[in-house]
Amino acid sequence: MADISTKSKQGRRARLTALQIERLHAPGKHPVGDGLYLQITGTNTKSWLFRFRFRGRRREMGLGSFPLIGTAAAREALLDCRRHLAASRDPLEERRTAAREASRPAAKTFNALAIEYIAAHKAGWRNPKSAAQWQASLDTYAAPRIGNVTVDAITFDDVMAVLTPIWRTKTETASRVRGRIEAILNYARVHGYRTGENPARWRGHLDQVLPPKTRVRKPKHHAAIAIDKMPAAMTALAKAQGPASLVVRFTTLTAARISEVVGAMWSEIDLRRAVWTVPAGRTKTHAPHRVPLSEQALAVLKQTAAIKQDERLFPGFTRGRPLSLTGAMQALRRAAPSSPGITVHGLRSTFRDWCAEHGEDRTLAEIALSHVVGDETEQAYARSDLIDRRRLLMQRWADFAAGDGPQKKTTPANSRGR
Repeated sequence: MADISTKSKQGRRARLTALQIERLHAPGKHPVGDGLYLQITGTNTKSWLFRFRFRGRRREMGLGSFPLIGTAAAREALLDCRRHLAASRDPLEERRTAAREASRPAAKTFNALAIEYIAAHKAGWRNPKSAAQWQASLDTYAAPRIGNVTVDAITFDDVMAVLTPIWRTKTETASRVRGRIEAILNYARVHGYRTGENPARWRGHLDQVLPPKTRVRKPKHHAAIAIDKMPAAMTALAKAQGPASLVVRFTTLTAARISEVVGAMWSEIDLRRAVWTVPAGRTKTHAPHRVPLSEQALAVLKQTAAIKQDERLFPGFTRGRPLSLTGAMQALRRAAPSSPGITVHGLRSTFRDWCAEHGEDRTLAEIALSHVVGDETEQAYARSDLIDRRRLLMQRWADFAAGDGPQKKTTPANSRGR
């Protein structure tokens, strides 16, 4: 390595002057003093280099090109590096950290990023009301505490200040708010607005300081009509007039969700095969669900066909609008006055209880309810929805629910189109 620095009378290397540095042209790394070098390449390109040791490791750090960075500026940069070393800090890592900080986007508040997150994700949410629900819950519970705090500054204490007041009194809401804060802070980290751990994460973090929501308050189940009261209620519904009673009867006979029934279209019904196919967009599992139709369910369809107004299976009182869920609830409660508080959704629980008490196959019952059956491995091998076997199950259920008795033939007359 070329070295044309001079030596003093004491034998120590003397610092090169600015003029000497200017006259250097030989390729190599020329020591200027105190660990500072002038590096010259074969193309006569000159640059400053600082060579040092940090924790026993030899390192090199560029300080800029010459003459853009003059001798005085290079020595000032050298002095700054030595200050870092004196404080046991690696000047090279310090510079990299500063560069990362400088490249980070401008800080954003939690409120601003919440709006951005909701706008970015609402197109993928099945329920059009989800965006409004997210915003309302965050405005009510999170914004007063962390709304105007930049996302990089939100801490564990901030998250706890949001959740603690409502975790025991509004547990389900608090759990949703926590999940939404976690999602927004994850979004912030991905976009470079914050670093480090997410203070709103549950597993291995908040689960250590907050009780699980299921232990704070038992989930409130939909009230269901008792199994032995089902036939009488169905008889009363059959005698009632109006589309609301038809909706409840069809919901009962198919064990479907009421939202799937009121949104049903005639185009989804295959009368020849006696199958109703609920499209993926209206199912909770995001997959099409085939429902075998019993003789009683087909009889309900025959009745509703007589009042057909449009493509809707069960038209509402306002043309072009579906039947209201409130109307269906009122029809059910009128038909079962001895079962206060029952809900239409609870009819699915009645069906499930009947299956359990009558020894029906659990898998068939779960598929009939459009539930996901088994773990991921089991699901991967489950290629059939067992519709032939479910057809027999649903006919047995219809015979019971409609009060037609066990003596009735349980194989539907039109089961040929399976």
